[in-house]
Amino acid sequence: MPGIAELALGAAPIAGGAMLGVIAGNLKPPDVRGLIIKDMDLLDRLREEDVELRTRLKASIDQRIGELITAGERSRELRDAAMSYRGNWRDIVVFVCAVLFTIIWWNVSHSRSNWLTMFIAMIIVSAAAGIYAGRGLLRAMRTFVHRNDDAQSQ
Repeated sequence: MPGIAELALGAAPIAGGAMLGVIAGNLKPPDVRGLIIKDMDLLDRLREEDVELRTRLKASIDQRIGELITAGERSRELRDAAMSYRGNWRDIVVFVCAVLFTIIWWNVSHSRSNWLTMFIAMIIVSAAAGIYAGRGLLRAMRTFVHRNDDAQSQ
């Protein structure tokens, strides 16, 4: 049965990536705007005599609108930080892939003649990619922090 084990070990990264893709495709955030519209419609349908109920529902609607505005501002800040990244996003992808390949290579049979050489090479490549990715992220963080300092001083 070693053939099946090798096949499973070789197919695991592909199957994991496929499962991640399926899950990511099916995950959808709740439609907050739709919920707000439904709540406002419900508010219009409530009788005028139900003052307490109308007040509580109005407070709930106001809270959702406030959360929506806060999420939009936070999203804009994250987008600004991502856009200020002067390095290349591929640096991060290369680093992650190099680390994952190093982990996978660790699980390969250590009796192969080139195992140690390749493992050392992958550690060096991972370190180099990590330096490039870290340098770009550090530069982006500095730009983001300075941009916020400039915005607060105005």
